[in-house]
Amino acid sequence: MTAPTADAPPPGLRMPGRRGTELALLAGAVLISVCGYIDVGLARQNAVPGDAASYGAGLAALALLGHLAVRFRAPYADPLLLPIAILLNGLGLLLIFRLDLETPADRASPTQLVWSALGVGLFAAVVLLLRDHRTLQRYAYVSVAAGLALMVVPIFFPAVNGAKIWIRVAGFSFQPGEFAKILITVFFAAYLAANRSALAHTGKRMWKLQFPAGRVLGPVVAVWLVSVGVLVLERDLGTSLLFFGVFVVLLYVATGRTGWIAVGLLLAAAGAAAVGVLEPHVHSRVADWLHPFASITAGRGASQLAQSLFAFAAGGLLGTGLGEGHSALIGFAMKSDFILATYGEELGLTGLTALFLLYALLVARGFRAGLALRDPFGRLLAVGLASLLAVQVFVIAGGVMGLIPLTGMAMPFLAQGGSSVVTNWVIVALLVRVSDSARRPLPDAAETGVIAGPGGTRSGASAPPYEEDDLPYGYGYGGGGGSGRTGGPPDGRDTGRAPHGRSAPADHDGVPDDHDDQGSRR
Repeated sequence: MTAPTADAPPPGLRMPGRRGTELALLAGAVLISVCGYIDVGLARQNAVPGDAASYGAGLAALALLGHLAVRFRAPYADPLLLPIAILLNGLGLLLIFRLDLETPADRASPTQLVWSALGVGLFAAVVLLLRDHRTLQRYAYVSVAAGLALMVVPIFFPAVNGAKIWIRVAGFSFQPGEFAKILITVFFAAYLAANRSALAHTGKRMWKLQFPAGRVLGPVVAVWLVSVGVLVLERDLGTSLLFFGVFVVLLYVATGRTGWIAVGLLLAAAGAAAVGVLEPHVHSRVADWLHPFASITAGRGASQLAQSLFAFAAGGLLGTGLGEGHSALIGFAMKSDFILATYGEELGLTGLTALFLLYALLVARGFRAGLALRDPFGRLLAVGLASLLAVQVFVIAGGVMGLIPLTGMAMPFLAQGGSSVVTNWVIVALLVRVSDSARRPLPDAAETGVIAGPGGTRSGASAPPYEEDDLPYGYGYGGGGGSGRTGGPPDGRDTGRAPHGRSAPADHDGVPDDHDDQGSRR
């Protein structure tokens, strides 16, 4: 037996689950939300809200439910994902409660708390029932069919605020497009994972770009065009932009070709210009974006965008304080599209920076979970889901702050909207499942004391045994080119070079994967 190398982990070393860290962070997230809730009551009513204890208990119960699901079914998951989601959800409930004080006849916080409970319940169900994220790859075409069907249904219902994105039945309403975005992302990830080599290495080359063969790229482009076409008919341009951004990101990750980013930006600019000119509803928003104070000059008063800009300006560096702002002047969308203006006015630039850092950390941990996996589907799924959150935050924040024309979407976890908060909890659940797979030690490593490298993920005894060409990095064949990766495969045999004189294993499609450059976890 060979002597252990300097990079090999010491015997008996185990990857910590970090569930205690997660529980401590959850307690802090609940405490911050409850303190903010009390602060609003003191500022607006000079008294602690009577339901502060029930609010804190409810949020703590939701946090504990999510924690127990993760502890028992995903013990190696990233300890930051759930606490960040709980904190963002708690801040959203806090802001909606604060705005309810401006509209006593239209209270939305009790309903939002119910939707949040349903979202956490679905989070727990996904974590408990989905034992392996790769199961979703089998249902790629079922997912895309269901997603397209969900997007088509609202066409047959009346428009709300100029967009046909709602289904209203017996006083109950929801946005099916929110659920469709997860299903479409699953399809994109599965299809691109299965065809990534053909996308990267076949087709015609024009100038400095290599375009894949039409028979390979055609199906996924067709699905994207149909989905965007339906969304344009429904005037749901925010979600169409979201789908486009996620599609371009996944195409870049699957092929590793930066040219797709340039092509995507050019197509997005051309499409936005065409829709902005041809669609009256969008044209009005573009005109409002270009001249946000035109309505004041014309004597019609400040528009919503102008009121939002005034709110950010009033907030300054430290804000006016929770409950002390005047963002109710924005009007009917203050609890949904423009809730970020309330946050910016009352917590200032400092609070906005902290909020965006929370979103950035949530997205970054999703990317990290994907990069730590060897299987292409898991990597693309994690990157796609994290990109959903990233693009959505950028589009909403950019619109409310006047950076880009305003589009109708909900700020993840923060804004009023049951469909949105439930969908975001499902996204976090899938990221938790992927991160657990990425961080989990190999089943057979318990006897050797070796820690699994990124992607060393099989869900307990039900998982299939490892194939030689499916080994995660950290258990690769050490003779594959001086990468510095150490460790052995699950059976503990010495693998200083490829067995039987073979070179390092190719990826599943027979093409060496030159993008899997993550080292082993120590």
